[in-house]
Amino acid sequence: MNNPSVMEFQSRLDLFEPGDQTAIVCVDVPEVQRIVVDQLTALNYKIHTGLFLEDILLKMRAHAYDVIVISEHFNASDMTTNPIVLAAIAAPHEQRRRQFLVAIGSTLTTNDEMQAFQYSVDLVVGLSDVVNLRPVLRRGVMRMNEFYTPFREATKLEGVS
Repeated sequence: MNNPSVMEFQSRLDLFEPGDQTAIVCVDVPEVQRIVVDQLTALNYKIHTGLFLEDILLKMRAHAYDVIVISEHFNASDMTTNPIVLAAIAAPHEQRRRQFLVAIGSTLTTNDEMQAFQYSVDLVVGLSDVVNLRPVLRRGVMRMNEFYTPFREATKLEGVS
């Protein structure tokens, strides 16, 4: 735990500019967090990380992240009681439709749409597949954008969004 590179990942706070793809990583296992951050960096995301619930919730209120990655048992909770998932679900609808929630855990099966639905996230990734997060996430975000593009265009025409 005295490894400085591990500490760097635990407190990553990139500066965001308009148009940046942004992500927050809520993973409390340093090795897994490092893999997730590397995968997101390869996809050109600007990243914030956090290990403390209050810090993460504050960051989520201050910025609407494009991607939120949550460990299944983050902060000793489970997926049904995870305060980060609950906060993301409670976000205004127009914000929630632009965010992509990813749950990572040992009891999750990668790309299982029923598990994702059960936990109100967009994508579930098994712990053994974390090293393959990049292509799975890219495909999931692309599917979400394809799904919501007609809706966003319609709401834009109506002046709702």
